Amino acid sequence: MDERTRYEAVSSRDARFDGEFFFAVETTGIYCRPSCPAVTPKRKNVRFYPTAAAAQGHGFRACRRCRPDAVPGSADWNVRADVVGRAMRMIGDGVVDREGVPGLAQRLGYSSRQVQRQLNAELGAGPVALARAQRAHTARVLLQTTGLPVTEIAFAAGFASVRQFNDTIRRIYARTPSALRAEAGTGLGAAVREARAAGIPLRLAHRGPYAAREVFDLLAGEAVARIEEVGGAVGARTYRRALRLPYGTGIVAVDERSAGAWLDARIHLTDLRDLTTAVQRLRRLFDLDADPYAVDERLRADPLLAPGVAARPGLRSPGAADPEEFAVRTLVGRDAAERLVEAYGKVLDVPCGGLTHVFPEPGALAAAEGPELRALAAALADGGVRLDAGADREEAARALLRLPGIGPAAAAVIRMRALGDPDVDPAGRPGADGWRPWRSYGVRHLELL
Repeated sequence: MDERTRYEAVSSRDARFDGEFFFAVETTGIYCRPSCPAVTPKRKNVRFYPTAAAAQGHGFRACRRCRPDAVPGSADWNVRADVVGRAMRMIGDGVVDREGVPGLAQRLGYSSRQVQRQLNAELGAGPVALARAQRAHTARVLLQTTGLPVTEIAFAAGFASVRQFNDTIRRIYARTPSALRAEAGTGLGAAVREARAAGIPLRLAHRGPYAAREVFDLLAGEAVARIEEVGGAVGARTYRRALRLPYGTGIVAVDERSAGAWLDARIHLTDLRDLTTAVQRLRRLFDLDADPYAVDERLRADPLLAPGVAARPGLRSPGAADPEEFAVRTLVGRDAAERLVEAYGKVLDVPCGGLTHVFPEPGALAAAEGPELRALAAALADGGVRLDAGADREEAARALLRLPGIGPAAAAVIRMRALGDPDVDPAGRPGADGWRPWRSYGVRHLELL
């Protein structure tokens, strides 16, 4: 997109581009999402930025009306397999907060300086600024949905000090944390905070139409007892599951009924530092950063898929909440996975309904039956196969194919779901080349024919 096209999107308040770019107004010092309902500024006063962090880095603060920090992420990060795309996925998963820029660079196989240079050149912000923007959003959610003390929120969001937290909130939101908490415009005030026993309430934003029924049908058909469940009537179901997270465990619940531009969710965490990671894993599982407009436009050109695209606009290609777990489940099947949970899974400190365990870590499966399972578990445990948010997809696929029991079709399914690759066709259909770079979505349509 050139700047003229971006300005046209702003003038028409086109929500299709929310998260794809941001615009800032020099006369007000505010940055917004393209669909902001405010009066369209004059073109000469507008500046465009690829990320919220870049706008913040140039001194602009977030708009109070359109909440630009809460938009879906760019679908580019799902498509791209280069260093920038992988870095963005890892920053979203909280790697910089946990391991710093050196840890991010090591995972990418580059020096910290190279990573800094590439991100700055393309996104207008380095890894620290991108992570800081994400921490600010997490802090705002906690301020407005929980009754936690401000000090606890600062560290839960990943800030190194309360002073850093206060300075960042003032710079991005133009008010103090206390004022941000008291704000009633978001609709998340005291009544919501009092309901914290039901979990931290979240709105998981998505772009365009969302075919929720098909996603929940898939999750219900795949659900492994004790770690996940789907309950309720079709159209009003709730998906619940237990998560193993970097600092502890979590229980998440997501409602099927879409409230227009988001899915309602609730998250219980044993350690609030896991909030950002838990949210990103839900976003990958429900494929919330997809661009359904681009996907549907490409796939409807195929006569075989066109009827399905018309019948199911916004069909998603779900990912996985735990990539390593998904790889094991792909190898052994659902029934065997349930037996593994019972035999090796970690029991939750506080079971919740039918959720009693988290799926066993790869290292816990060293004594499991079957040489193929043990080989996969060992490769996942020692890093021979990497399936984290920033994994190199080609390298991961090659590593999987070297393991016994995993053929091309299984490796492709793991790549499509565990690594969130939008351009995979496990069956290798010749005609699927016309679906690129959205072959995974074409496969979903074929499954529903």
